[in-house]
Amino acid sequence: MHATKGRVPENAQKGLKPTLVAQGYFLACSCTPEEDLEIALPNNGIGKLSAKVLGIESLSADIACIKLAPARPLEYKAGQFINFFKDESTIRSYSLASVSQIDSCIKLHVRKIPNGKVSTWIHESLSSGDLVNISEAAGDCFYVSGNPEQGLLLIGTGSGLAPLYGIAQDALLQGHFGPIKLYHGSLNVAGLYLVDELRKLSRKYPNFSYTPCVSEQKAPDGFKEGIVLDIALADVPDLSGWRVYLCGNPAMVNAAKNKTFLAGASMQDIYTDPFLPADANN
Repeated sequence: MHATKGRVPENAQKGLKPTLVAQGYFLACSCTPEEDLEIALPNNGIGKLSAKVLGIESLSADIACIKLAPARPLEYKAGQFINFFKDESTIRSYSLASVSQIDSCIKLHVRKIPNGKVSTWIHESLSSGDLVNISEAAGDCFYVSGNPEQGLLLIGTGSGLAPLYGIAQDALLQGHFGPIKLYHGSLNVAGLYLVDELRKLSRKYPNFSYTPCVSEQKAPDGFKEGIVLDIALADVPDLSGWRVYLCGNPAMVNAAKNKTFLAGASMQDIYTDPFLPADANN
């Protein structure tokens, strides 16, 4: 269940991921309240609000950054997601690439899917000044402080970079000093984006490294050639004690979840955000 108000006893959260604990989730069967609690079911739904489109910026041939100003303050953690409504029955989920401490608006990275009802509408019809409906933020793929020396491994493909970009910045802003290694994969160089911004971030923070990977063309200088998961695990073969974030193509995420666990990462420390196609959510 989910505590919306009041303090949950620690024993009722034993065994849960830190991101669930941070959001007030607990095991009802283990909870003996020590004070008044206001609670809700975990699937009770999330609220809806309107937002104004501030701008749409092209990041690559098929990915755009959508900048939104919510009608009221939106509480979120970098890496969570919101639902985006084209209409009452056509809804898609997009991860947040923004960080509340440094961004004055919320940002989404939307990949244009062939024949996609929402992504095509966003890319071709949405304009600055338009009003849209979004949901409040949800999801447990985000950074939690408490182990600033822990190694963080972030692996993403395509627009799966969106939550990882936010998570990496959030961790650095919160003073994380352990190694943070971000690997972004694409079929070709054209599919990669924010390359300059991520390289700039790696120059600013010595504990942060960024590796762009291409799998179906010869890699130019500054890029690595091969499957992003293979490259990441070759660089960090022993993940004992590491925290892992996996985002993007569901086949990659599923394979990476298994392989990073076998490489030593605890299942409690593996966070996933597979970008499922719309028909997989229906």
